[in-house]
Amino acid sequence: MVDITRLSTTQPDFWDALRRLTDWDDAHEHRVEGVVRDILKAVRREGDAAVLRYTEKFDRLKAGSVAELELPVEHLRAAFEELPAEQREALEFAARRITAYAERQKIEDFRYDDGHGTVLGQKVTPLDRVGLYVPGGKAAYPSSVLMNALPAKVAGVEDIVMVVPAPDGKLEPMVLAAAWLAGVNRVFMIGGAQAVAALAYGTETVPAVDKIVGPGNAFVAEAKRRVFGTVGIDMIAGPSEILVVCDGQTDPEWIAMDLFSQAEHDEDAQAILVCPESRYLDEVQQAIERMLPGMERSDIIRASLAGRGALICVRDLVEAEQVVNFVAPEHLELSVAQPERMAERIRHAGAIFLGRHTAEVLGDYCAGPDHVLPTSRTARFASPLGVYDFQKRSSLIHCTSAGAAYLGGPAAVLARAEGLDAHAGSADYRVEAADAEH
Repeated sequence: MVDITRLSTTQPDFWDALRRLTDWDDAHEHRVEGVVRDILKAVRREGDAAVLRYTEKFDRLKAGSVAELELPVEHLRAAFEELPAEQREALEFAARRITAYAERQKIEDFRYDDGHGTVLGQKVTPLDRVGLYVPGGKAAYPSSVLMNALPAKVAGVEDIVMVVPAPDGKLEPMVLAAAWLAGVNRVFMIGGAQAVAALAYGTETVPAVDKIVGPGNAFVAEAKRRVFGTVGIDMIAGPSEILVVCDGQTDPEWIAMDLFSQAEHDEDAQAILVCPESRYLDEVQQAIERMLPGMERSDIIRASLAGRGALICVRDLVEAEQVVNFVAPEHLELSVAQPERMAERIRHAGAIFLGRHTAEVLGDYCAGPDHVLPTSRTARFASPLGVYDFQKRSSLIHCTSAGAAYLGGPAAVLARAEGLDAHAGSADYRVEAADAEH
């Protein structure tokens, strides 16, 4: 029996119960704060020596220098060439689609004349160097390499430095193959908070970067939180999430497997089904009971569903939309008859999968859009990773004498209202010069 929470919007305390269910308890992160603080301080002060010490301590990987932990490019190429043809072709297929989607995201320069002697515009430039953290742990993630590195390459980032933990010196060949395919420039076998610190501050061997992207465990998340400001970061990622809205007409086994697909990530992942048919929720629960024993990661799935999963009965699909917008899920499946119409009313979701045949897993690997998505209700204000995260914008302002005179008067008035006489005087000089010309 899988102990999964059942909720109904008819319960008087439903919204409070839903809030408790979706609140991510990061108490474990608070317990790592002290450890991470000490690691960051040590790496900033000692550089390579601290990186070597922590790599030996946490990954049981001893090296005489950080240079020994860097993989030569030839090693990455060999990993790619030695992959079974089926895996190599799948990586190439995914890379083509991710790149094609990313190409459409690029922000462009623009300029326009305001008609009063001033040209205004925007100059877009890529970041110089990006750090990519690739997690180890319960699974290998070559897809994360592609999803993080390819948008950076499309943006024009010239230097991508990848860090990946190698416990006991072991690495997943597909991760290295993906790094080669995505054009990663340098790869270091270091992980944890020490890797984030090395990327943020730089060491004798690891170059400092401008932004760090990629998911990791609680130590990595806390380290990224603490180095933000010294470098940019993509987001503080919580556990993986899926919310499925179904009208009760999809095969229950399809939905059960879709819930499994996120629950199998780890015990803290969240899988929720919302449906107006109580009978259908029963059918999905029966499918879960029937199918779970055959899943390779059944223990993780069971713990995830019991700890943070839910089957929610709503009055109708309009109410389901309200639940979705409250939860703001990372992944949203609309397994309904008219998914496009429902999607128009969804305001908060990381990625939306439309229709019964669009399984979330397609987005994880090869549909095209990025799978690095906002979690823990942050889709209320955050967006998927994309090319725009690796580009920065500079404003352009070019005034002629007439343009400076046109803008200078109002600027001086506002400056004096703020008590900033030098600001006003700077504008006044231009106005006076323009008047003298005429």
